[in-house]
Amino acid sequence: MKGDIGVIGLAVMGQNLILNMNDHGFKVVAYNRTTSKVDEFLQGAAKGSNIIGAYSLQDLADKLEKPRKVMLMVRAGQVVDQFIDNLLPYLEEGDIIIDGGNSNYPDTNRRVKALAEKGIRFIGAGVSGGEEGARFGPSIMPGGNEAAWPFVKPILQAISAKTKDGEPCCDWVGKEGAGHFVKMVHNGIEYGDMQLICEAYQFLKEGLGLSYDELHSVFTEWNKTELDSYLIEITADILGYRDENGEPLVEKILDTAGQKGTGKWTGINALDLGIPLTLISEAVFARCVSAFKEQRAENAALFNKQIGKVDGDKAQWIEAVRKALLASKIISYAQGFMLIREASEVNNWDLNYGNTALLWREGCIIRSAFLGNIRDAYAKNPDLQFLGADSYFHAILQSALPEWRKVVAKSIEIGLPMPCMASAVTFLDGYTSARLPANLLQAQRDYFGAHTYERIDQPRGRFFHTNWTGKGGDTASTTYDV
Repeated sequence: MKGDIGVIGLAVMGQNLILNMNDHGFKVVAYNRTTSKVDEFLQGAAKGSNIIGAYSLQDLADKLEKPRKVMLMVRAGQVVDQFIDNLLPYLEEGDIIIDGGNSNYPDTNRRVKALAEKGIRFIGAGVSGGEEGARFGPSIMPGGNEAAWPFVKPILQAISAKTKDGEPCCDWVGKEGAGHFVKMVHNGIEYGDMQLICEAYQFLKEGLGLSYDELHSVFTEWNKTELDSYLIEITADILGYRDENGEPLVEKILDTAGQKGTGKWTGINALDLGIPLTLISEAVFARCVSAFKEQRAENAALFNKQIGKVDGDKAQWIEAVRKALLASKIISYAQGFMLIREASEVNNWDLNYGNTALLWREGCIIRSAFLGNIRDAYAKNPDLQFLGADSYFHAILQSALPEWRKVVAKSIEIGLPMPCMASAVTFLDGYTSARLPANLLQAQRDYFGAHTYERIDQPRGRFFHTNWTGKGGDTASTTYDV
């Protein structure tokens, strides 16, 4: 009996996905470029299973049912292209390749088109949930050649996480690189969520002076509120964890954050598409600032940096921080969905935003209770432009604003960095301002570059230029190339 699907790449994610598929009754053929890892896997974690080993790409292809389904769990970029090129001689028209890595979506666009010309159906599937998700049910975001979907749907939906109603956190996202684009935005939101939690932690620890036992208790309680989410849950666990000396382990971890690039891609795409993804961009830059450990230490001494203490009722401040965190988190998701909407419209992907929220409801790093509310918001209004305009989220933002402003203002007052929470409330203030000072900015642009402006007493689309100094001309920049 031949295999239902082949998986290339036996790092932790690949192994766990294979074991997950095996648990759900699928016969999997496992291959790794270093073939000794195949034997190690079969004699280790996969011992006693129905998993089949392959020791060459031809061996892999020969052991698969047609149309062949091969999933790549390898490093994004050139490695994916190399495996595709090496696989092609052993594949036939109608066979399917699935890229389950964190590929940049333009690469997926290119691969879908190039492989379709060769008769191969390509899927770019974002997979989220880390090691545990891969093993017991990840969130999966497939996109690409839709003709391949019916063949892989039973496998991917079976191994994916499920909501409490039994709905799989895996469904077709859209054509071309839509699946990987949605995964990229997911990762961007993850950056924002993590930085927001870190800002709340620092305010409570250094501003309010809470102990680690108190911090563990606070985050545990917060996970019983609207903040119920995977990241709040693991933060509570981390804050309660003690090392072999009985001391909080997190306190001993070097404060420099790493990143693999998906947050950066999200920010770059937002700039390209003109979407104000301010919070997520600040989260990326916060990681960059954290990397300057030595410079930060030098300048802390140079500026005699001290963080002031927060006075007042602790319980009231803790609740204020909770509200600020919740509201900021809503803004993070709102900006993410604004970016997804714009990409969908520009690329003609016709994405379903409510279904996208459902994909993240369980199994993934940004799993959050209010993703169900996001789905409901888009079910009520598929044309919703801003999540904060939905009645549920509007009520939370409106209620949180006084405490949110108070927390951000107090942070600035005592010298506590809070880039994401501050960015979030500033975005909301800008997005809800009927008039912004861009009138002056546009006048400046016209003054030095003859870039023209529109007038509020004239119809939109009519442009004017002023000879501000009496020395310039009447020619606007729109009439010539520079």
